[in-house]
Amino acid sequence: MPTTVTTTGTTTGTSTLPTTGVAGGSPVRAPWEDLVTSALLGTDRRPLRSEGGAAVGPAALLDMAAVHTVRRRAALRPATGAALPEPAPADSRPPLPAAARRRLAQLLADRSAPPSGGRRGAAPDLTELIPQWLASAGAHGYRAPAELLPALLDAARARTDLRPHVLTFAGPRGLWLAALNPEWKFALRTTSRGAQRPETADPEAVRRLWEEGLFAERVALLEAVREQDPDAARALLATTWSTERAEDRLMFLDSLRSGLSGADEAFLEEALADRSRNVRSTAAELLSALPGSALARRMAARATSCVNPDRTGGAVSIAVEAPHECDAAMQRDGVIPAPPSGRGERSWWLGQLVEATPLGAWQERFGGRSPRQLVALPVADGWAGELHAAWCRAAVRQRDPDWARALLGAPSTPPANGPGTASLAERSQLLATLPPPERALWVAGFIAAHGLSEAFQLLGVCSVPWDGPLGRSVVDALDIARDAGSYPWSFSGVMGLAERCLNPAEADRLAVLTTTPDEPEGASPGAGGYWSEAFQRLVSTLRLRAAMDAELAQDGTDDAVARTARADLD
Repeated sequence: MPTTVTTTGTTTGTSTLPTTGVAGGSPVRAPWEDLVTSALLGTDRRPLRSEGGAAVGPAALLDMAAVHTVRRRAALRPATGAALPEPAPADSRPPLPAAARRRLAQLLADRSAPPSGGRRGAAPDLTELIPQWLASAGAHGYRAPAELLPALLDAARARTDLRPHVLTFAGPRGLWLAALNPEWKFALRTTSRGAQRPETADPEAVRRLWEEGLFAERVALLEAVREQDPDAARALLATTWSTERAEDRLMFLDSLRSGLSGADEAFLEEALADRSRNVRSTAAELLSALPGSALARRMAARATSCVNPDRTGGAVSIAVEAPHECDAAMQRDGVIPAPPSGRGERSWWLGQLVEATPLGAWQERFGGRSPRQLVALPVADGWAGELHAAWCRAAVRQRDPDWARALLGAPSTPPANGPGTASLAERSQLLATLPPPERALWVAGFIAAHGLSEAFQLLGVCSVPWDGPLGRSVVDALDIARDAGSYPWSFSGVMGLAERCLNPAEADRLAVLTTTPDEPEGASPGAGGYWSEAFQRLVSTLRLRAAMDAELAQDGTDDAVARTARADLD
């Protein structure tokens, strides 16, 4: 006898089916989710039962689903059309050249491709070239293609390192689109580099944008005004300072780093009493970067009472007596009383005092000695490491290249025996205060003396593309490692940097390294083949970067370069 389904009742809501029955059985009432589960797993493994306990067969289950579907569709009501958003703002920047637009689509498509496994092969890693491509496109002043904005914002959502470049490239249309999708809300609360550069000529428009704009727009406005009129920017910030959220006050305060001067001192002194500790710390840091500020003088007085010349025995050395307490006045000036785990209180307080003291105060205190002479002085009672580390932080904060050179010392000196600090992270920060050519030469000398094992952080602060001496020192060190017969995996980080940072013009010179060398006795099995593959990838990546540059430059004379690179990749 054929199975039949009859409707015996109705329900309200969307989670319950209408009451149904089966031939010779009792009515059945089941949620849609139960129907789906039984259909997927099978009525034998997940049976539906009537109120009388009888199992519902497969045909009856499908009949029930059909009835439910018809009832759901019949109950739909016409929706009221949503109001259309305001049109996207205009972007007056020139469009991308066609070849560059195709390249961007290729890079973004490769980003979402599944990983190929542990071995990278000889093909370039397109994902790692996205930041460089975006930076180059931004430098040329192009606007992003409208059809690629969703993919760009998705890429920025997945990778925070891409966000500044993506938001700059996406421009005002990117922010407009981000406001329509909750998944892209990060773009509305990020640095101003992604916001449209605002007009500052109309005071009323400036006031309205400052009071009503999105966070990124307000930061962009403050920076634009600061660039043109630092006093007007500070006055604008003061109008809403007391009502801003703590994290917003911190970002706004950070914008005062540009054009920082003694005129900002009064505002920053008031910020020392802010209810947020992070805001207080930032205000104190900015004030300590002003050698003539009252806070800098207060810190210098405290620090020089703790660190003094000692002429016992005729030779000058440095005597240290760390502070015994962290009083309320010190805390107001930004000294954090509680030390991190593993640090003593007194050394923690001393480091903060020295870090915030103008470096010129030490030359006055020690008879006009140069930074190199001061760093070379012996320090009593084992305080040298703490004192030199604080001087390193002060040199970074005050952007003092003379002190940075003194604390770095010669690149050939082993880090553990250096005059300043053995920390590569702190050395990287010191290097960043030097001019780019000098920075590259110092790192090249360091690699020549010590190899690549400790150079990764130092390479990260060098300007791209690397200068000739630096690039040659990196390639020579990689070649030496290859000749030693080790696997290239220990140098994968440096090799990845080389792919992104070497001058693309070096590709032809490096082609000789792509051959598989004879393996020396005792070498790791197959290491030569892996090195050959790594250098092939390096050369291919450099040629691809050359093609990208030619496409973005839109220079007909570079078409041959782009075609050659594409042929090599194919």
